[in-house]
Amino acid sequence: MENRWNTYTTYLNNKYGHGVYRIGIDGGFSCPNREGDRSGGCSFCDGTGASPTYYRTKEGKWKRSSIFQRNVALKGPRKVEPLDLRLDSIEKQVERGMSFIKRRYNVDYYSIYFQAWTSTYASVEELKKLYDKALSLYKFTEFIISTRPDSLDDEIIELIASYKNKVSDVWVEVGLQSSNNSTLERIKRGHTSEDYVKAVNSLHERGIKVSTHIITGLPGESREDLRATVKLINSVGSEGIKIHNLDILGGTQFFDEYMLGEISVPSNDRAIEDCMFIIRRLRPDMIVQRIICESPSHRLAAPRNFFDKSKIIQLLNEQMEEYNAFQGDLYEFERI
Repeated sequence: MENRWNTYTTYLNNKYGHGVYRIGIDGGFSCPNREGDRSGGCSFCDGTGASPTYYRTKEGKWKRSSIFQRNVALKGPRKVEPLDLRLDSIEKQVERGMSFIKRRYNVDYYSIYFQAWTSTYASVEELKKLYDKALSLYKFTEFIISTRPDSLDDEIIELIASYKNKVSDVWVEVGLQSSNNSTLERIKRGHTSEDYVKAVNSLHERGIKVSTHIITGLPGESREDLRATVKLINSVGSEGIKIHNLDILGGTQFFDEYMLGEISVPSNDRAIEDCMFIIRRLRPDMIVQRIICESPSHRLAAPRNFFDKSKIIQLLNEQMEEYNAFQGDLYEFERI
């Protein structure tokens, strides 16, 4: 069954004539939301960052029971290693990532993806050394950086824009999560929707593409909140979107609230309905780069019975077919 939305895979194949695989790396950054009086970080963050699963070798020794018994959501900033060690680590990570992808998919087309933590949270001088090192290791197709809207000043954005002549495309993934400032305060994001708009506008002024991260099923949010979030993402011209259903990870503030019965997670059916609700209201040309969260099982408290990615995609397509729905079919109607 053909997907009823614009997938990232299709976009890459159409643009380059072949598949392109991301090599996700951890640049050794921390996060500004873990500094000072925001030391706890976001309510959903367990302090492990978002590095690729194939780099988190130490986690293989973790047991689910111990994860939930101790507070693994580390408080305060992450320990940042000396720059020379981080540069060496990047080289090793790229080698490992290329080897893994080559073995699994037998391809030679890669993008470099600063995936973990807040990958712009450093001085411009330090960022340049880290970015330069990564891009020197291969002729990458795209350069992708994941960060927060409050960690993108003009100087950093100028640095990122300077790489446009080294790759085919430069992307910045910006974590919005919700357009509702009350929700952002509730989940301790440490930024506002206005910060997001300012960051996206500045990135676009310099010709940098944007992918926006959102979370469905956040505590207290209604469909109207979801509608408002989609409208905001459409209005700023975000080229891509990553949709994450709410996961409860061990050791987080959300985990404590979940165990007390103060919050719940959406069912499989609700998560699929939320995806369809979003996709039907997106601009028809936006790229849907992700539709579900894929947290490692040993860190995941809930939902424990969530379908895997292929099943979600199948059910979402089936439901959209039943409604004769496709990406953007409600976009013009709802933006009036």
